[in-house]
Amino acid sequence: MSDKIDTNKNQLLIFSTVAALGGLLFGFDTGVISGAIPFIKLEFYLNSYQEGFAVSNLMIACVIGALIAGPIADWTGRKKVLILCAVLFIVSAILSALPRSFTELVIARFIGGIGVGVASVVSPMYIAEISPAKIRGRLVALNQLAIVVGILLSYLSNWLLVDTGINNWRYMLVAEILPATTFLMGLFFILESPRWLTKEGLEKDALDVLKVVAGAVNADHELQKIKKSLAEKKTSLKELLHPSLRRVLIVGILFSLFAHITGIDTIIYYGPIIFLESGFKTDSALLASVIIGITNLIFTFVGMAMIDKAGRKFLLLVGIAGMGISMTLVGFCMQSDMISAKWTLLWIMTYIASFAMSIGVVIWVYLSEIYPTRVRGQALSVATMVLWLGNVILMQLFPVMMERFGGGTFYIFSFICLLAFIFTWTMVKETRGVSLEEIEKMWV
Repeated sequence: MSDKIDTNKNQLLIFSTVAALGGLLFGFDTGVISGAIPFIKLEFYLNSYQEGFAVSNLMIACVIGALIAGPIADWTGRKKVLILCAVLFIVSAILSALPRSFTELVIARFIGGIGVGVASVVSPMYIAEISPAKIRGRLVALNQLAIVVGILLSYLSNWLLVDTGINNWRYMLVAEILPATTFLMGLFFILESPRWLTKEGLEKDALDVLKVVAGAVNADHELQKIKKSLAEKKTSLKELLHPSLRRVLIVGILFSLFAHITGIDTIIYYGPIIFLESGFKTDSALLASVIIGITNLIFTFVGMAMIDKAGRKFLLLVGIAGMGISMTLVGFCMQSDMISAKWTLLWIMTYIASFAMSIGVVIWVYLSEIYPTRVRGQALSVATMVLWLGNVILMQLFPVMMERFGGGTFYIFSFICLLAFIFTWTMVKETRGVSLEEIEKMWV
């Protein structure tokens, strides 16, 4: 019996890891532009507004991808949609290396953005739907770990490729093809979500999957819980506005919005530019981004170790408080001519550490578990779409904000962190160790 359980756990981990590669591509595709943008700006003579669009156009595509991901995943299944993501990533990587104009680059990045938007919804959704409640937090957090690893890999490749000549940015962007191909190959070996199979009436197939991911002893019990949840009145997005379910939709949307407008994307996408503004040279700025990526990775592990012990809400409150204080100190350092640029790096590292162990780990876990199974795809699409909308606005405005306000920009992010702390304290509910079907009842 113990050998059987171990095999189930191993297979569950393999399925979750393969799905999380969608997160790795998400992280790589969004992080790689940070090192490439200074050279793209010179190549195509971009002004500050065009520079913002060079970054934010991918986020605009993410909004579209997130919006269509849930309905498509509910229609055709989680696995097929993840395969589509992998194909989009491969096509985008190839086209990103070939543009002769800024417009062609935008089109190539837009295709990748669709993949990022879809993966940001479906990868954590799939993992949540195959995971037992006791370890769901850690398994879904694999998606965030993969995002962080993807960002770090993009920083490392950018740093290694910076001296490869005039086409260095092309090499930076095409490097994504390696993890994208690995993702595509791995997807052919995973099983479909048992909750989706049950929703489609394929109960025998769902039971077979549950025997693999939940164990033969628990499979039938899990299937009955899923069937009971799905047997309730089908809920549309319009009906989610009913007072009994409205709060869960609002919480998901606001959480998604705060996750990005607290400033994380300014560090991920514009890190080298921020460090250049602080006084670093080009090579040092890219190396500083690598240090940020390593910090992000280390504290993602910290968050993963704590999420199923300390709980979602506790991590959020501690992390958001640290983020707000750090942003205040970053702004102070950047506005002072007397403070070394190394202090700016230190407080940005503190901000990244605070984010990684809290919002970074919790966001995809929380969003993937709070919505009812029968509408999880559609509701998660709405929340994730809002997440990317906040990202688009921030990425488009940040170069202009830095041009006008300089270091004072980071005081704005500090204030937004305060609002996020109040929201978390008053509206976020703890979901640690609770089954997906029981979580539904918490909001009614």
